[in-house]
Amino acid sequence: VQLQASGGGLVQAGGSLRLSCAASGRTFSNNAVGWFRQAPGKEREFVASISWNGARTSYLDSVKGRFTISRDRAKNTVYLQMSSLKPEDTAVYYCAASRTSYSGADYSQYLYWGQGTEVTVSS
Repeated sequence: VQLQASGGGLVQAGGSLRLSCAASGRTFSNNAVGWFRQAPGKEREFVASISWNGARTSYLDSVKGRFTISRDRAKNTVYLQMSSLKPEDTAVYYCAASRTSYSGADYSQYLYWGQGTEVTVSS
């Protein structure tokens, strides 16, 4: 499966962006999907994940209440709605599909990765 992340850009602090992760090649409707991010000079970190049917979600503590992950199985797309953005949210955001129906922050569970989309939040 190939993943294409999009929706990044430059936004002022307090603003919003919606990232999309579209799958091609085959469906990922039976797989958990996660969003990760990597800021300059830092390690990649887990941001959010959603189970195959959308019933379970998990978030990095610092984004809880500000970010919402969702999926449209018919469109084979997962979204990350980001609100109240902060400069520390600046990073390249990656989506990834897991080998299982639900995966949290366990990096090793994610087999397929998109190319990343850059988010820059100005203060």
